[in-house]
Amino acid sequence: MPTQTADHEQSVADDRRAAQPGSLERGIDILLALSASSRPVSLSELCRSTGLPKSTAHRILGVLCARELARRVGNVYVPGEVLETMARTTRALVPGTRAVVLPYLLYLYEATRQTVNLAVPAGLEARYVERLYGHNRVGSRSDGTDRAPLHCTATGKALLAFDPRLRNELIARGPFERWTRRTVTTLTGLERELAQVRRHGVAYAQEEYTEGVACVAAPVFGPAGTVCMALGVAAPAHAAQLARLGISVRGAAQAISAAISPCPEPLRVP
Repeated sequence: MPTQTADHEQSVADDRRAAQPGSLERGIDILLALSASSRPVSLSELCRSTGLPKSTAHRILGVLCARELARRVGNVYVPGEVLETMARTTRALVPGTRAVVLPYLLYLYEATRQTVNLAVPAGLEARYVERLYGHNRVGSRSDGTDRAPLHCTATGKALLAFDPRLRNELIARGPFERWTRRTVTTLTGLERELAQVRRHGVAYAQEEYTEGVACVAAPVFGPAGTVCMALGVAAPAHAAQLARLGISVRGAAQAISAAISPCPEPLRVP
């Protein structure tokens, strides 16, 4: 009889432990709470929404931050770069195939004879998913990595201007890194430029990321009307006719926005 009682108590204890959420489930609860919020979340708010003890939530957040699934900004938390990159890549799979988009990139290259870039947001960077190089191209810092900062590139500004959440995340991360003497590093200066982008539909970067390179870009909008990509042209700064390039880039971006909306298959981001 004592043995049966001990076995029963052990079984009850095992069932209780099995019913309790493990670290994986608790981590998922925290990530879901972070992703569902439109603003940074404090530790206390996470504890209230998940029901976790403060010590447990703090420990799990430490692991998530170390793996870049969450990020601490002062005394609050936001989704980490890995999570944001996954989300933005998913949002970039807009209706429209590579076969539909590429002819417009080729047209833009033929019209400008300069390097043509197609970028999507990846964390707090612009990720170039298609590039057609011009013969007289000037080397850029993005060569080899196909990534560049948002605040000092034309494609980045085109994305920032029409994505408030992306803009808020960049501001929260601050300060803005200076890459050249022309880099805009103040919030006031950047906001002034983004307002111009929203007004005219074209973004410019004149030797802000790489000396000798000028860029023009325009936003590409998906079926939901939200910005999903940016189309840009990079040219040698000394020879770039930015106003003329801007007209061509904006026209091509508008054509892509119209073309990808009705297409049944997604644009595949490599």
